[in-house]
Amino acid sequence: MATEESASVMDDYEMLISTTDVALLKRAWRNEKAAPEILQFESSLVQRIKEQIELAEQNEEIFEANNIEPLTVSLYQMDLDRTQFLLRSYLRVRLQKIEKYLFYVLKTDEYLNRLSKQEQMFARRCTDDLGSHLDETVLAKLPDNYRSILKQSITSEEDDMVPAPRLDTFVICKAKQYLSGLDFEPEYSMEITEMERDLLTFVCYKFVKKPLENGKIDLV
Repeated sequence: MATEESASVMDDYEMLISTTDVALLKRAWRNEKAAPEILQFESSLVQRIKEQIELAEQNEEIFEANNIEPLTVSLYQMDLDRTQFLLRSYLRVRLQKIEKYLFYVLKTDEYLNRLSKQEQMFARRCTDDLGSHLDETVLAKLPDNYRSILKQSITSEEDDMVPAPRLDTFVICKAKQYLSGLDFEPEYSMEITEMERDLLTFVCYKFVKKPLENGKIDLV
């Protein structure tokens, strides 16, 4: 009876930890690592993965109670560890980008809307803490004209102290299907007119930004 229960648990877990979700998480992680800008947060995917991890951790107690074969438990644990690593790394890469482009992300609605609610809270908290620290240690000691965190001086017309993502960075990508000129931004139609499926291409990121957002290419 115990064996049947354990087998049922394993079957349910394997259905939940689907190859599709793990592959999607791996794709999101690779794209996030390779892209020079922060991408849209994969909220539904992350939620599913978290639920699957919680289920797996609960099932470990059942396996221990029913004396499941050590090799089976070990393989189960390896799969769980791999999923946890991918999730943590995906979230960590995003936090690193938020810290790097903190002020630019907060002042740009397009980027701010790509963050999860928790990431938005993190960004705002970091901004408040960093602003307070700079005011107390540096800015308060400077002339009034140079006390802005965002500008070199009050005469600056733009926020020239705020680093922005370099969209002209070159990346390696692979198309998931044949792409024609219509799949790219019209302004770049002279630079890139097509892309063959599964062919590795070294290209300027801004040229492939649109098909990446549409899920038609993967960064490598």
